[in-house]
Amino acid sequence: MKVALGADHRGFALKQLLAQYLAAHGYQVLDMGPDDAERVDYPDYAFKVAEAVDSGRAARGILICSTGIGMSIAANRLPRVRAALCACPKLARLSREHNDANVLCLGADVVTQAAAKRILSVWLKTEFAGGRHSRRLAKIKNYCG
Repeated sequence: MKVALGADHRGFALKQLLAQYLAAHGYQVLDMGPDDAERVDYPDYAFKVAEAVDSGRAARGILICSTGIGMSIAANRLPRVRAALCACPKLARLSREHNDANVLCLGADVVTQAAAKRILSVWLKTEFAGGRHSRRLAKIKNYCG
């Protein structure tokens, strides 16, 4: 599975750690940046990862900033992206089972590195449950406001 990965300066160190974790577990990593911890604007990297998922260049995406909130707001602007901010394995599991989340957002100031690995592991291994959840996702997809 190809996974796009991006962060801002606050999430850079955790991005690097998770890139190694993904590669060690057989995932193909598409590192969308940044390449160092210099100050950057989170929407730039949220959009890069979200575009990779939206276009199908990556099956899933991971975004990291200080809280994960800004990344999730920005990523969800793209039509085929369902970004979920997860602070524990239970939320990671439910985001996949119920919402078919295809982008995981993490807060580097909110979760430890060990917790981030556990959250990511659960999120990657959990399948979408379908059923009644498919009907609900269709309502979201088809809403024209």
